[in-house]
Parts: sequence; structure tokens; C-alpha cells
Amino acid sequence: MSVLLLRLAGPMQSWGVSSRFTTRDTGREPSKSGVVGLLCAALGRPRDAEIDDLALLRMGVRVDQEGIVMRDYHTAGKGGYLKASGQIERRNLIVSERYYLADARFLVGLEGDDIPLLEQLHQRLRDPVWPLYLGRKAFVPGEPVWLPDGLWPEHGLTEALRSYPWMGPESARPPQRLRVALEDPNGAHVRHDQPESFAARRFLQRRLSMGFWETPSRKEVPCTSRG
Repeated sequence: MSVLLLRLAGPMQSWGVSSRFTTRDTGREPSKSGVVGLLCAALGRPRDAEIDDLALLRMGVRVDQEGIVMRDYHTAGKGGYLKASGQIERRNLIVSERYYLADARFLVGLEGDDIPLLEQLHQRLRDPVWPLYLGRKAFVPGEPVWLPDGLWPEHGLTEALRSYPWMGPESARPPQRLRVALEDPNGAHVRHDQPESFAARRFLQRRLSMGFWETPSRKEVPCTSRG
């Protein structure tokens, strides 16, 4: 097995898995459907493309900085709005509540035995075909998703996530423990975010194991002198 690591950090992120009608939720960590969608954007795959190879990758998330859940109150449709049917609705104002994470930072690992696919993803994350976003198109990454040392050949998911240096901000004191969510067929937690088709909007359930790990050391940045 090999692992590809991604950094998902930004002022705002939203990883909804159970949004209904006018309420748009967000999970406390990235959803697999959202991460696979990000990979499709990097590769330039359209919505109706096959995603089986990406969906088969086992995903794990290390929460390096817990975000703050925020809520936006939206209204739309004053003077009328266009419905999906093509008709214009002029009677009701649309009111919606949209939740998102502020100032969150995640290390995402994707494990698989298809080394060429992981290598292609690593290259495309550095130079994506389409813009990358963190759950919603308005939420762009605050730091590069691509990690120069993000490709870990012949390593397992747990080893890579445990070993990679903590990515918290320089001004913050590292916490003693980090929350971790690992894809696990025997896990006690269920998420309805295993993508089967983006075109048909079909998603399956997957199981996760949750836990806490000791925080690894922050990566040291070499000092440079000017003379």
C-alpha cells in the first residue's frame, strides 16, 4: 500500500453530508465525497466521469486544528426566482441556513495500491486542471492542498498520518492530542458520503473509527542568514 497526503486549510470550509432543502450542514471533518470531488477537479474529470478508482481509496483524516462551526442566514428570490422546472416563482422568498467551519486545518490521507494513480494525483494537485475548493466553490484553500512530501510509497495510512509533522500555525501551541477519523469497515461511526456517481448524486454509507493520537512535532523550518 501507498499513501497520498493532502492539506485542507482555509478561512472557510463546508463538508455537508445530510443537507436537506434550505438547511446546508457541515461535518466537523472533510467528507469523502467532498475530497473525491476535489480530486476530480484536480484531474479535470467532469461530473459524469467514472470515479470508481478514486472512491476505492481508503481515507483518513487527522484534525490538526478544530474549526469553529459558523452559520450564515441567506435570503434569495426577491422579485421572483427561476425554479428547476423552468418556471418563475414570484410568491415566496427563499430563506436558508448554511453552516461552515472557520479556521479549520486537516491532514487527509488516501491509501491504495494503485501507485500510478496516486502519483498522477500528486502531480495534478500541484497543477490542477480546474480550481480546487473546500466543499463549496466559494471556499478556496488558504494554503496549497499539494504537499511536496505528500506521496508516501510503501507506507500505510495510519503510519503516514501518525508520522507527518503537525501543520498548525506557528503562533499556536500544539495540542497534546489530535482527533482522527479512519475509514474502517468495522468502525462504530457511519457516514453517508461514499460517492458512487456525482452525475446521479448517488452516495453509499461507509464506516469510520474515531480516536485521538499524540500530536507529532511541528516540522522545523531551517533558518537562513543574509549577508
